[in-house]
Amino acid sequence: MKPQPFALLARPLRRILLLGAVVGAAPAQAQLRLPSLNLPLPQSLGVIDTETLRDRGTRLLASADVRALGELRLLQVGDLLRQHRDVLEPDPRGEPMVRSQILAWSPSAASLRAAKAAGLKVIEVSTLDGLDETIVVLGVPPGTSTAAMLEKLRALDPGGQYDFNHVYTASAARSMGLSAPADAPERPAGAARSGVRIGLIDGGVADNHPVFREAAVTRWGCEGKLIPDAHGTAVAALMIGHSSRFRGVAPGAELYAADVYCSSPVGGSAERIATALGWLAKQQIAVINISLVGPPNQTLERAVGAMVRRGHLLVAAVGNDGPAAAPLYPASYPGVVGVSGVDRDGRTLPEAARGPQVMFAAPGNQMVSAALGNPPYRVVRGTSFAAPIVAAMLAGELNKPEPLAARHAISTLARQASGAPANGVSDAIGYGVLGAAFRNEPGNFR
Repeated sequence: MKPQPFALLARPLRRILLLGAVVGAAPAQAQLRLPSLNLPLPQSLGVIDTETLRDRGTRLLASADVRALGELRLLQVGDLLRQHRDVLEPDPRGEPMVRSQILAWSPSAASLRAAKAAGLKVIEVSTLDGLDETIVVLGVPPGTSTAAMLEKLRALDPGGQYDFNHVYTASAARSMGLSAPADAPERPAGAARSGVRIGLIDGGVADNHPVFREAAVTRWGCEGKLIPDAHGTAVAALMIGHSSRFRGVAPGAELYAADVYCSSPVGGSAERIATALGWLAKQQIAVINISLVGPPNQTLERAVGAMVRRGHLLVAAVGNDGPAAAPLYPASYPGVVGVSGVDRDGRTLPEAARGPQVMFAAPGNQMVSAALGNPPYRVVRGTSFAAPIVAAMLAGELNKPEPLAARHAISTLARQASGAPANGVSDAIGYGVLGAAFRNEPGNFR
């Protein structure tokens, strides 16, 4: 099959692969933007303007009066930077990062010697067992600008891969409690093991919630401690939850949940996400949901690229910064399945990102998921809650990491999607809307 010109030229950042024999009898115009197996190597960010660090870094700190849905992430990031100045600082674009830390991707012995000669010290070495890579966390000397030190390190070792230790936040717009009675105490029927396994990188899952009563959850992070998180619990419920009144997409699936926050202000860092990917790769989890967003980062890009090349499908929320906002990551990396959100009528959420990173859309508004405390359910909104629906659907099509099978899984879902242009791909919903039948309506919880 011949690729269409617009797919090759107008959308250079899209994941473009031909369906070929995978699609079989699909019409020629149904070209899908499938995951690329080879990610471009990260490019140097060039000279870092430390004046910009001071000037733009205040943009997020000064956004407390913003109320538009599309700028809620800025408010969240601004709060983080204000409340945790001792451990966080803004990068030159105003995005949050762990203060005085630089990440080195699988550095050589010579690279580490150069870093130590520049005054940096090794804080931690994280081994990504499933990816055969390492991440070294380097500490910047007191009184030295992190941005200036990163610039110096890149000049000393042009062949190395260094970046800030950025912090990534949840891609949720808001939630509202429901005054609903508790679920019946009996164990739900129909939640037998299905053989499906799904990965999750998020906050901690409250597996004592009624919707997880019969769920199999394997946890990673926080030194074995369970630290429940509202966002992680809601996302997990949409994938595997089941109770007398609630049903996720795959209630019999096994969940491998990596908590990258552990209630820490530096939680959700690029280093923790990449290390969690290594754990999930070692477990051979084929489909992984990441409802987190943040800036581009060389360390995270390298980890994502390694996963995609091995045939994993990473499903990520595209974010709620608005249709004109810059792309957010990891959803915008080549090979990642970016997911947007739609309302009950199939209309794209006004705050959802638009662009070539959008591969699918799913329900992301006017629906219910699990919550911490009482009430036990909440109405949720945001692309965070659309991504797990697509992830769970893909997990039913891909039981182990394998590049060709991953492409086939995407093409299968693309044929099920609705609402996209007949001869193209939409910047709002990609190949179309999936999972409308999995919306848990608020009316059932009152």
